[in-house]
Amino acid sequence: MSANWRWTRVLATALGLVLLPILAPAQSAPGVTEKEILIGSCAALEGPSSFLGRETVAGAEAYFDSVNDEGGVNGRKLKLVSMDDSYDPAKTQACWEKLMAQKVFAMGFFVGTPTAVKYVPLAESNKVPLIGLFTGAQTLYTPLRHWVINVRASYGDETQEQIDGLWKTLGFKKIGVIYPDDAFGGAVLLGVQNALQKEGASPIATASYVRQTTQVAGAIEKVKAADPEAVIVVGPSNTVAPIIKQAHAEGWKPLFVTVSFVGTDDLIQAAGPDAEGMIITQVVPPYYLTDLKTVALYRRTLQRYMPAVRPSFVSLEGFVDAMVMVEGLKKAGKEPTRENLIEALESLHEVDMGLGPQLKLNYSAKSHKGFEHVIPTIIRGGRAVPFTDWSIAESK
Repeated sequence: MSANWRWTRVLATALGLVLLPILAPAQSAPGVTEKEILIGSCAALEGPSSFLGRETVAGAEAYFDSVNDEGGVNGRKLKLVSMDDSYDPAKTQACWEKLMAQKVFAMGFFVGTPTAVKYVPLAESNKVPLIGLFTGAQTLYTPLRHWVINVRASYGDETQEQIDGLWKTLGFKKIGVIYPDDAFGGAVLLGVQNALQKEGASPIATASYVRQTTQVAGAIEKVKAADPEAVIVVGPSNTVAPIIKQAHAEGWKPLFVTVSFVGTDDLIQAAGPDAEGMIITQVVPPYYLTDLKTVALYRRTLQRYMPAVRPSFVSLEGFVDAMVMVEGLKKAGKEPTRENLIEALESLHEVDMGLGPQLKLNYSAKSHKGFEHVIPTIIRGGRAVPFTDWSIAESK
């Protein structure tokens, strides 16, 4: 064998080694196989606010099950790995690390502001899509978080609706706020303050209580002393219900108002007759309005795949969040990456989600907000009834 021939073979081998990584098939994104896409969730599956986590996940799982029965997304089935963080900020790091160890492709269906403010920086630093959070804290919307996709309207939207109704329609100028001493309470309080500031006003009284406890007597007395016409009460049902019941037991009955995070159906059950006449702003339509295409689909799907789960605002929101994630996955194509999932979601403009003409999905590279519309409801006969005229609250 000549020297020239040996040199040619050596050179060819070297070139082959160099070109091998280029010619080899592209590696799949984390959590994506030929048959499956792995999605992770951290939510309150245990603890006093577990109703919110369990319901959110149940709604998402029901939709995933229905999609899988129809062949999945681009030939892949969806698998949801759901972990518990008990709505406790101290448990967020561990929950996140468990999901990362599972090598999930994307995450979603997280619950709560105090926990979300821990997860958002993790999503950003790890470049993992986080889609659909059961919180409307403004910090999730501004500044723009590239890896965070919100679906629901914000607490700013909810509190603006509340103040517009109380101030402009009912003429209530004395408005108080009772809130938990955490990021959730602070987010809603800020929304109320910003909305009142537009009217040249501020809350007549504010008081906080220790989060996730029923140590609320001091907060009640402080706000009650200012004699407000309406009080915006902030918290999940396990804290809001005791506040309403204690206030009524003392004969104090201003118009009580709260935001969607409360878990309307759990609140009605926990507060009983004391919930009657209360105003709750919602970010999805009532789950009994089956003339709406997606609400009807949700009811059929929940009955088929989660027959033991009773319909609720919370599981409907989880269902809608899952719909949004699936729309993004479909548009991301047969070779999804985390980055092109975000790009796919950003390409969704004015998408009718079957929830009524005012709830259209609208994303862009500059906005990851999703919906903006808020639906006020009043508790009548143990049911949250939607309304458009706030004067309905005058006739309790």
